[in-house]
Amino acid sequence: MTIHAKSAQTTIAGESGAEVFIALNKLKKSPRNARKTPHSEAIIEAYAASIAAKGILQNLVIEPELDDEGTATGFYFVTIGEGRRLAQLLRVKRKQIKKTEPIRCVIDIKNDPHEISLDENITREDMHPADQFEAFQRLNVERGWGAEEIAARFGVTAHVVRQRLRLGAVSPKLMQVYRDGDLTLDHLMAFAITDDHARQEQVFDSLTYNREPYIIRRELTRTHVAAGDRRAVFVGAEAYIEAGGMIIRDLFTDDRGGFYDDAALLDRMVIEKLQGIAETISQAEGWKWADVHIDYPHAHGLRHTYPKPVVLSEEDEAAYQAVLATFNQLTEEWKSAEELPDDVDQRFGELEAEIERIDAMRHAYDPDVITRGGVFVMLSHDGTARIERGFIRAEDEVPELEADGHTIIDGDGEIIEADVGSDPDGGSDEDAEEDGKPLSDLLVRDLTAHRTLGLRLALGEQPDIALIAVTHTLAVQAFYQGMEAHCLEVRPTSTHLGGHADGIEDTAAAKALADRHVGWAADMPANVADLWGFIAALDHASVMALFAHCASLTVNAVKQPWERKPRAHETADRLAAALGLDMTAHWTPTVRTYLGRITKANILAAVSEAASDEAAERLVALKKHPMAEAAEQLLAETGWLPVLLRTIDPATVADPLDLTAGEVMTDAPPMTDLVPLDDADPASSDGAGASGAGEGFDVAAE
Repeated sequence: MTIHAKSAQTTIAGESGAEVFIALNKLKKSPRNARKTPHSEAIIEAYAASIAAKGILQNLVIEPELDDEGTATGFYFVTIGEGRRLAQLLRVKRKQIKKTEPIRCVIDIKNDPHEISLDENITREDMHPADQFEAFQRLNVERGWGAEEIAARFGVTAHVVRQRLRLGAVSPKLMQVYRDGDLTLDHLMAFAITDDHARQEQVFDSLTYNREPYIIRRELTRTHVAAGDRRAVFVGAEAYIEAGGMIIRDLFTDDRGGFYDDAALLDRMVIEKLQGIAETISQAEGWKWADVHIDYPHAHGLRHTYPKPVVLSEEDEAAYQAVLATFNQLTEEWKSAEELPDDVDQRFGELEAEIERIDAMRHAYDPDVITRGGVFVMLSHDGTARIERGFIRAEDEVPELEADGHTIIDGDGEIIEADVGSDPDGGSDEDAEEDGKPLSDLLVRDLTAHRTLGLRLALGEQPDIALIAVTHTLAVQAFYQGMEAHCLEVRPTSTHLGGHADGIEDTAAAKALADRHVGWAADMPANVADLWGFIAALDHASVMALFAHCASLTVNAVKQPWERKPRAHETADRLAAALGLDMTAHWTPTVRTYLGRITKANILAAVSEAASDEAAERLVALKKHPMAEAAEQLLAETGWLPVLLRTIDPATVADPLDLTAGEVMTDAPPMTDLVPLDDADPASSDGAGASGAGEGFDVAAE
């Protein structure tokens, strides 16, 4: 029986179980409701959205309010349904309904209100999350409702709906495993990173005892490209999607922009964009060729030339001085300002750009080099185009004629035409007379051997000339590739560091070294035959600077897992101490460079040492990646360095394992950030500890 509000007052006292419509403003919270903790704002929002879309699906249970004399007051206590009452009040506040909106209720005056409100909250079973996910998926597929519409009807955010839709799209096989309790919700969220059921099931079948969600995500995205990858940064998400690519987003973790699903498409787009840049440069500057590569082709074997100083024209020099004067005047006017107006800031930018443009004109490539040479256009570590100019191929080298006129040598030092009458064994003096030679090859070798001995003796007695000779030998090989123009058998080698540390060529230190090299290269004479005179004419300080630069290119302190060079590394330590090397100026611990590649224990040890034990303790409960990110913030500006980068004077530190002196040295480099591999976090096994030389320890964590 249904009783409407106007007659309810006369009937409710004797009719328990009657269904009535009561005005919303006549309903009150029951003081005997077992739920004392207030409903959350989120659940009230959800109730309000559901009621607005579908109405109240379940009656409220009420009892009449009585005064001290037992007389009905006309108000009612809500025993069951307080959340729905609050949702309707929220709708009143939003002007969606009136405060007198009739609410369908059931009167209960027989049961204890406290007991039935407790019963309603206890005697129930929530829907299994898998059923919820699949139900949302059906609404999306069968009714065509999008995330926003479903969210509006159920009072949740569109993001939550997208998460549930993604979970509902997981392979039915894995969903059943989740229902059976053999997968957790975290596992299911990891599988939901892709909607490829076959791939999901393949990864599930390949899992061993270690089923960490990060492993599942890593396996599912192994063939994809992270949005932070330099190729993705260079191409851009919008262009990639327009080309038909798809970006996979992880709705449950911070995926840093997602994953590009088609690596081949991305590589093709990178090459095409680089080719466009190469064509523009080639046409604008007149280079003979422009090659495009994603990575720098270190084994190209080409001679590298550099721009030479150019005297500016009177017009350009006058323009430069005028711009510089304006810049200095503006700087003086605004030197005390805390913040520049937009127009002034824009003017500073224009002046700086013009100064840089004219400065760039002070160095230029020889037109002959441009007509014979080329450019490499590559992708930098930070996702920008890297342009390297001035390379000469062997076939484009201008042949060099030797003084005797018999031998022609190309730029790589290869003999391409020789005197076929010469005897490789030297021949006798009589043979030389028959051949019409003034001296036999054997005698020439004999005499020059004596001259070499004399040079060695004399050079050892004149250090200043020895410095010039060694500097010349190093400079020839550093700046004139393939030219055999030195007589000292000093063969410097320069190990390419890009193959040992990803992105090292884009660091500030690498840029400073490259700039220093280009600066010297710009001053070098075009003809290697003039190099001796160039160096000999330098003042002592300049010779020493050039010598130091050339020597610096040969330093190699890289530790390889297969090498056993303890004395070489000890010398590197002594060199660092002698130089006063401070690596805090060149390197900082970040997630990419260090913290994301070591164990959690080592992260905590670093934070404890650099910040405090308390700071480390606050990170203990975090997972690997959040811990690394938090540690990066804590270590910033502290100057903390791992042991391998610290400079310690070897003369003051004995070998900590050398116990012949009777005691262990206590001032040896700290070993606290060496952690047994048995305790290592699996997340750190991404290559950082692959050296294999740790004798049971993660040496990469030093």
